[in-house]
Amino acid sequence: MHTPIFLRYLYLLLLLGPLALTAQDAASDNSATPEPVTAVEGITEYRLDNGLTVLLFPDQSVPTITVNVTYKVGSRHEAYGETGMAHLLEHLVFKGTPDHPNIPQELTEHGARPNGTTWYDRTNYFETFSATQENLDWALDMEADRMVNSFIAKKDLDSEMTVVRNEFESGENDPGGVLMERVLSTAYLWHNYGKSTIGSKADLENVPIDRLQGFYRKYYQPDNAVLVVAGKFNPETTLDLVVEKFGDIPRPERELYPTYTREPVQDGERFVELKRVGDVQVVQAAYHLPAGPHPDYAAIAVLMDVLTSEPSGRLYTALVENGNASYIWGFAPALAEPTFAFFNANVLKENDLLEVEQQMKNTLDSLAQNPPTEEEVKRAKDGILKNFEINQRDANRVGLTLSSYIAQGDWRLGFIYRDRVEQVTPEDVVRVAEKYFKPQNRTIGRFYPVQTPDRAAIPEVNDLDAILSGYEGREAIEEGEEFDPAYDNIDSRTVSGTLGQNDNIEYALLPKETRGNSVNAQLTLRFGNLDAAMNRSMAGAKAGQMLMMGSEKYTRQQIQDKLDELKARVYIGGDADGAYASIETENSKLPEVIDLIGEVMRHPTFPQSEFDKMIKEDLSSIEESRSDPQSIVFTEMRRRMNDYPKGHPLYTMTFDEEVEALKALNLDEVKQYYTEVYGGGNITFSASGDLDVDAVKQALERNFGDWTSPTDYTRIAREYKALTPEAVKIETPDKANAWFVAVQSLEINDENPDYPALVLGNYMLGGGFLNSRLATRIRQKDGLSYGVGSQFNASSLDDIGTFMSYAIYNPENREALEKAFREEIDKVRTEGFTAEEIAAAKSGWQQNQAVSRAQDRSMAGELGSNAYLDRTMVWDKQLEEQMMSLTPEQVNAAVAKYIDVDKMVLLRAGDFAKTESVKKP
Repeated sequence: MHTPIFLRYLYLLLLLGPLALTAQDAASDNSATPEPVTAVEGITEYRLDNGLTVLLFPDQSVPTITVNVTYKVGSRHEAYGETGMAHLLEHLVFKGTPDHPNIPQELTEHGARPNGTTWYDRTNYFETFSATQENLDWALDMEADRMVNSFIAKKDLDSEMTVVRNEFESGENDPGGVLMERVLSTAYLWHNYGKSTIGSKADLENVPIDRLQGFYRKYYQPDNAVLVVAGKFNPETTLDLVVEKFGDIPRPERELYPTYTREPVQDGERFVELKRVGDVQVVQAAYHLPAGPHPDYAAIAVLMDVLTSEPSGRLYTALVENGNASYIWGFAPALAEPTFAFFNANVLKENDLLEVEQQMKNTLDSLAQNPPTEEEVKRAKDGILKNFEINQRDANRVGLTLSSYIAQGDWRLGFIYRDRVEQVTPEDVVRVAEKYFKPQNRTIGRFYPVQTPDRAAIPEVNDLDAILSGYEGREAIEEGEEFDPAYDNIDSRTVSGTLGQNDNIEYALLPKETRGNSVNAQLTLRFGNLDAAMNRSMAGAKAGQMLMMGSEKYTRQQIQDKLDELKARVYIGGDADGAYASIETENSKLPEVIDLIGEVMRHPTFPQSEFDKMIKEDLSSIEESRSDPQSIVFTEMRRRMNDYPKGHPLYTMTFDEEVEALKALNLDEVKQYYTEVYGGGNITFSASGDLDVDAVKQALERNFGDWTSPTDYTRIAREYKALTPEAVKIETPDKANAWFVAVQSLEINDENPDYPALVLGNYMLGGGFLNSRLATRIRQKDGLSYGVGSQFNASSLDDIGTFMSYAIYNPENREALEKAFREEIDKVRTEGFTAEEIAAAKSGWQQNQAVSRAQDRSMAGELGSNAYLDRTMVWDKQLEEQMMSLTPEQVNAAVAKYIDVDKMVLLRAGDFAKTESVKKP
């Protein structure tokens, strides 16, 4: 998967030749409105004469629209010498068309949230934007145009190849990821599921442009695509618009043959070993499985949850809780053709990797003798079904997740999968475990460093027509209201006030009718002071980390089970001066969720066993970070930005200091910090969505109204300190990808008159959708980096702000990248931005903010922040007005005043010694 890119050169139109198509190429009139083909739970399918499948999913309760085009082509369809072609083509499709020569610029100007992704069975492109007819017309016109008229030019391939190669190299930094590629390529002898979607480096560097153009012409056609439109739109007029934009694209004459390569039945356990620079051992296991549409897949999905969930999963219990692994994970992707199950365990260097491998095998091999219980199966099903139901509440989310099922063969398979999960029994789970999880069907991988034939024959997918015949699904989830996210409307509908015996709870609630009665909320506790936190920040952080690991009423697993029962996603954590809970649930469940959070936060038990596992996992994570360029540069950045004495809660530890602190910490210190510092004397609660205001207030009152803090709360202020400019180079041997970070400390807050200009200036310099100055130069023009950008932020409470820029790159390009970075910053400081750039940035930023206000999760956070700062949406409205009234002179003056490379710390981490030794004569 990847982030798409943009086209800068309009004259590439001359290179198109036979790639361009026009409406005049159509042989027939395709203006007739198509009739519905089928409909399931609010989603209606249509089929155009040229073969394009159209799915419409209207939801008037959201003020946004998502347009998602899925092409049924991925790495599975690549031939010899074409590995990575589907993904590389995804990059080039963002390079533009004759009518849309700069797609990223258009995406930014329309305030869209876009991306493109490639995987085994499909490629998709999507954008979410404010629901206006102009935006929808533009999005459909752009997607129809680039379906058949994309440049796919040699010059773009030359520059973009190095960007994709940089993305390939970034994956080479992770030994676990590399081992996964080795395991799958060993498990799959012939099928392309054994090849990484990113492809072979040699293929990326040598692919001919005419072969890439042929791949594009073959697969990017209406009869191989599914268009999804989800959100706030009129179905009738939108369908007419789809016909207008896509209907004249002719049906291609070529015929697409189905892929027919299948793996022979595996006839013995296979092994692969990887040796690279690293700090944590890894053992992995893979099994062949039937494809996603197969009836057995639902039981397999339940089994995977039984094995890998925390904290009660079979593998988690055996390898982490009772074994020597630091953490485990696993997944079994639902693919169009026979797929795989994959398991991973990380092991500290001082522990025995082979012992953990044997523990993993014993757990997987004993499923028949020790079958999953009804409780385990029910827990897994509840979690899967909860997540499905939560996703169905968001039309935009549904519009994107449909790509997965389209890739398997039909979008309705998602609903069939849900129905099948509901019907899974413990006997089904045991059956699939016995059928597929055999040693002879397994491939083992070890990062550091038989078998009697008992073959597992993988069945083919059943006839989709038989599976789908007569399927109607269920009633569509009830839609919400048509909500206006204007600032004044939000303020007028927000209910705010205080609760508690000492007014210790400040709340801000935005009730509205939403799809599926969904609601997002945020609870924030502030406590302690500098004296209370000095030399105790580790104890405070671990107290927050352990809140969900057990309470007086519930064990860690029972907390998870209760959340599944309440159909809620809840994350609870904390540190030395605060704790938080983020919530996603539905109207009727929110008061009960608050009750559960109250129990967890006020009555934690801090089990010793959970503490020991937490410390082990944290130590493993630190060891893994020691040789990772990204972890190194950002740790070094934070150490320079947080220039406080050791022991201060804002001090950033080195890796060694953090290991020392973790090993020295004991559970009694964690408990003591909670008892002496944690409390509810200063609470903010905010929510946006479908909620009962009175019921929520009552829940807050009964759970937190009488909670006081044992110490007086005084916010720990941050002080502005100018950074000492320096250039730091850190060697990370055997890492193919390097990281660059430039950071500057600024004396500014968000009430400063220059703040709006700096927000807009950074949006053009390194923000937006990859059409910023930095991305245009470093990624598009020079092809030096896959990911490059910048960030600017300023405190609301202290006079301190930060400008930060980043890039990933091949170590051999260090000098070129730093030269380009400096030149672009200097150019902005001396020449400034043009009036046209500023006008486009204003529009894009404004629409992006509207999209944020339309999302309940974002609004819950905004309302909570405003409540704490004694602000309303009037402040946000005034900021937007200030932004819209900025002149080019004001923006350019502010950027020149504050942003200066000569005042930055430049941090680089990578294997520079290897590349520099090659350059030596």
